[in-house]
Amino acid sequence: MLIDSNDLLERFLRYVQIDTRSDEQSTATPSTPGQWDLLRLLAMELEQLGLADVVLTEHGYVLATLPATAPQPAPVIAWFAHVDTATNLPGAARPIVHRAYDGRPIILPDDPAQKLTVETTPHLREAIGHDVITASGTTLLGSDDKSGVATVMAAVRHLLRHPEIPHGRIRVCFNPDEEIARGMTRLDPAVVGAICGYTLDGSTPGEIDFETFSADGAVLEIKGIASHPGTAKDVMVNAARLAGRFLAALPAELSPERTDGRAGFIHPVECTATAEHARVRLILRDFERDGLAAHHARLEKIVAELRAAEPKATCTLTFTEQYRNMRYWLENDMRPVEFAREAIRRAGLTPRSSAIRGGTDGSNLTQRGLPTPNIFCGMHEIHSPREWVSLQDMAKAVETLVHLAQVWAEKSA
Repeated sequence: MLIDSNDLLERFLRYVQIDTRSDEQSTATPSTPGQWDLLRLLAMELEQLGLADVVLTEHGYVLATLPATAPQPAPVIAWFAHVDTATNLPGAARPIVHRAYDGRPIILPDDPAQKLTVETTPHLREAIGHDVITASGTTLLGSDDKSGVATVMAAVRHLLRHPEIPHGRIRVCFNPDEEIARGMTRLDPAVVGAICGYTLDGSTPGEIDFETFSADGAVLEIKGIASHPGTAKDVMVNAARLAGRFLAALPAELSPERTDGRAGFIHPVECTATAEHARVRLILRDFERDGLAAHHARLEKIVAELRAAEPKATCTLTFTEQYRNMRYWLENDMRPVEFAREAIRRAGLTPRSSAIRGGTDGSNLTQRGLPTPNIFCGMHEIHSPREWVSLQDMAKAVETLVHLAQVWAEKSA
């Protein structure tokens, strides 16, 4: 299958130069103006490709339908990709294409300390001979998830240019704010109108993931008692010190930096503190419900001990559900996964699945009734200035989507 790699590359380079960094402090949806810029561009490009029902909703979801070409009715499937980039680094990339990568170290020019080598960068050796794309060293590349966005757009374009390929109706959705766990909060899965979906938000070629972390958030608010420090004896209750005691009591063996594989963690991500008031925000992750419940219990025990040690302080611990392991639902009907595996094999790749130490928009969608596993789109070293992607890997993701559309039509005939 011949994918137009030039068009795919041009799209990707165009998208990553738009700063779509999301903002957890914002209450708007999308959370940042730059996301609107890319969403409007995508809506316009879908219309230019010839799709007639393109909609950009008031909350920043681009929805469109690729008409069916199969002679027999086939189930409607959906493809999803998110437009935002992570909050930790600027999101407007100066992309660099390293043509026919030769295996030598890639030094990023805007920060020469940022270097990619085949010895230290996972999967880079496998990309020797490929066209490797990086940013310049001080920003994200935005491959998470603009590789997915470009892949979906290229697959839509390919199917429109090849009406002889039989497939059912395909719903396309580009969404905001996945990186701050709000990607699907303003989208009703019923509006999508599909039997299942696929997020294009994975890494290595051949990847099809159907298991993610289950995730909760936690916030500890500590109210102390203010006093002039010169007369504070037996009066002041220092909230900052109590927050420090809380953080010190968290089990180090359950931190992200000490866990991998199927082990969950408790991770403090933000702490603000004065003598009068402190706030600690955490994320809790585990693959099983019992493990997540155990994390809750550990935090409640630590806070109870804090209250007992300093009864004059007010310590309030709250939990918020974020998403759940999509395996709980997908294991009841594995057709979306099995059909994706068949599409991956037809693209000349070996299917591989692993438990994602994170979540996708598919976690939320699956829990709400739209089974949505996750497919690769080539991203590597995400959320860092060393982020990179291979153009050839993205082209394989496009090819996989085209085959996937055919598999659903064939298996349902």
